[in-house]
Amino acid sequence: MVKLTAGAPAGTPNWIDLGIPDLAEAMDFYGALLGWEFQDYGPEAGHYHACLLRGEQVAGMMQLPEPAPAYWWSVYFATDDCDATVKRVTDARGTIVNAPMDVLDQGRMAIVIDTVGAQFGLWQGRAHLGSVIVNEPGSFVWNELVTPAPAEAAEFYQAVFDYSLTTDVPGDVDYTVLNRADGQGIGGILGDPGAGDAAWFTYFDVA
Repeated sequence: MVKLTAGAPAGTPNWIDLGIPDLAEAMDFYGALLGWEFQDYGPEAGHYHACLLRGEQVAGMMQLPEPAPAYWWSVYFATDDCDATVKRVTDARGTIVNAPMDVLDQGRMAIVIDTVGAQFGLWQGRAHLGSVIVNEPGSFVWNELVTPAPAEAAEFYQAVFDYSLTTDVPGDVDYTVLNRADGQGIGGILGDPGAGDAAWFTYFDVA
């Protein structure tokens, strides 16, 4: 089990959230699947909901105003300086969806898109550090970018987060592990020539 009492090191996935039109149905599904309870942050936060595991925040959910073709978990990466990391994103030819903004007293965030078209978030935690519990049943354990252009993606994330890369993984698969400066693997890039739009996917730990 990993229970965080301080902010995750920069470049580590530190939060996930889901936007979906039928919030009640999503809460019923994930509550039954992962044992979550939920907390409404109230009208000043747009009724953003925290997903709780044993009373600790592990993820978030929000209601979207209109249906969309698909829904997926959004991945956020820890940063000590959201504005500086956004500049690194644009220097590496990424694009900005939502410029850095303060979220009440909780932290500072931005939404960006990498050079292969995958969207992700940045979170500079203040009162809200991110997912308190990770790597145990009911919490996220891994995040993975699926793209037909893995080499381009790896170059981008190295430039933004100073990752080192591990490519000698078992099996006949085009896979790259992204490692922090301390050698800890924090996510992966799966090269899939048949993939459509590039996207980040979240894996949840189960017993």
